[in-house]
Amino acid sequence: MASNCHRKLFTVSLLSSLLQLLLVFGYDNNRSIFSSAMNIAATTSSSSPWSSSSSSSSSIQVTECAIVGVGVLGTSLCKQLLRDPDFKNWKFTGITKGNKRHDGILKEVLGRDDHHQYSDRFELRTADYYNDDTYKSNNKKFNHCVFCAPPSGFDDYPSAVRGAIENLWMGRRNNDNDNKEGIFVFTSSGGIYGNGESADVDVASVVTELSLLPIDPIPRIERLINAEKEVLKKKGGSVLRLAGLYKLDRGAHNYWLGDTTELAKKDIAGRADSLINLLHYDDAAGSVVAALKRTVNNNNDDDDSKMSVDDNKIDQNSQHKEGEIFLVSDGHPLTRQQICESSLKNKRYEDRTIPKFLGSKQNGDPIGKIYDGGYTNKVLHWKPRYESFDAFMSS
Repeated sequence: MASNCHRKLFTVSLLSSLLQLLLVFGYDNNRSIFSSAMNIAATTSSSSPWSSSSSSSSSIQVTECAIVGVGVLGTSLCKQLLRDPDFKNWKFTGITKGNKRHDGILKEVLGRDDHHQYSDRFELRTADYYNDDTYKSNNKKFNHCVFCAPPSGFDDYPSAVRGAIENLWMGRRNNDNDNKEGIFVFTSSGGIYGNGESADVDVASVVTELSLLPIDPIPRIERLINAEKEVLKKKGGSVLRLAGLYKLDRGAHNYWLGDTTELAKKDIAGRADSLINLLHYDDAAGSVVAALKRTVNNNNDDDDSKMSVDDNKIDQNSQHKEGEIFLVSDGHPLTRQQICESSLKNKRYEDRTIPKFLGSKQNGDPIGKIYDGGYTNKVLHWKPRYESFDAFMSS
C-alpha cells in the first residue's frame, strides 16, 4: 500500500508540472504531452489494489461478510476477523438493531487503528429485525453471513433468521459443495439438547452433534430448534451449538456471586454437583472464525472430516438438512460448586461467599450433560484459547 501511495504522489506531481507547461506553451501545440499525462493517470488509477475492474491483472476480489448482532459475541468476532491475515481481503458489515452503541462498538472493534487498516474494511448499519422489507430495501447481499444475535431481542426468532438468509445472504448459486459460494453461520446453544437422553437423573448424558433433541421441548428450546431448521435446510448453512458462554464479568458465575458483594445470591435452584459445559466468549467467536476460515481454505471436502450421519436420528429430529451442525465447548465441564470455587481464585470474586444450591437427586434434579465436541474440533481445526474456566479464572 505504501508503494502505491508513493506512486500516486509522483503522478500528481508529474501532472502538475505538465499542466504548468501547457499553460505556458499552449494546449494546441502540446496535445501529445497532455495525452501522455492522461494515460499515466489512467494507468495509475487502474492499478489500485482495491480496483474492481476485471481487466486489471492486479485487482483483488473483495469478499463481503455481514455479522447480524454485534453484542459481546459479535464484537469479539469482528475484532478477530479484522486481524486475521486469512481475511485481509474481506470487508465486514456489522448489523445492529439500533445505533446507540455504535460509537462503543467501533472503539472496541477498531482499537487505535492509526493507519486505518481496519476501518477501511468495517462498517456498522442498523436494521429492523422484525421487518423483512428492511433487509430488502437496502438491496445489498453478502457473500457470507453470520447470525449471532440472541433470541431475547426478537418476537419471532426463526422469522428473523429466515429474513437474514433470504435478504442478506447471496446463498449458493449452484449444487456443488464449493464453499467459495458462501456460507451462513448461525450461533445456537447446546441448551437445545434439553436434559439429554439419559433417563437417570444421576447419570450425565454425553451429547454430540447428532444427539436427539427433545420431542416436546419447552418454548425457549423450540424457538432455537425452529431457527436452526431455517439454516440447516440450506446448502452452506452451518449451525454452531455453543456451550455456556462466559467472560470475567458475564456468565452463570457472575449471576451467582454478583457484580458486587451486595448482589451475591444466597440460594440457587439446582444441584451443586450438576455439570455445566463452558466456553469463553472469545473462544466462541474463534469457532465462528474457524467455520469461515474453512471456507477460505476450502478444506470442507476432506474425507477425514465427513461425519457418519444416523438417518434415523435426523428423521426423529425433523432435520432433513443440507447444512452442518457443530458442537463447541472447551471440553472441561464443571459442576456449579466447582465454577464458584474457581471464581474465588480471581481477585474480582475473592471476597464472595458461595451460595447454597437447593437442588438434589432426591428432588429429581438432573446432573446435566457432557458435550463431546471432538468431531467439531477436528473438522474446524479449532481448539479453545482458554483451556478451561478454572484456567481462565486462575490466570
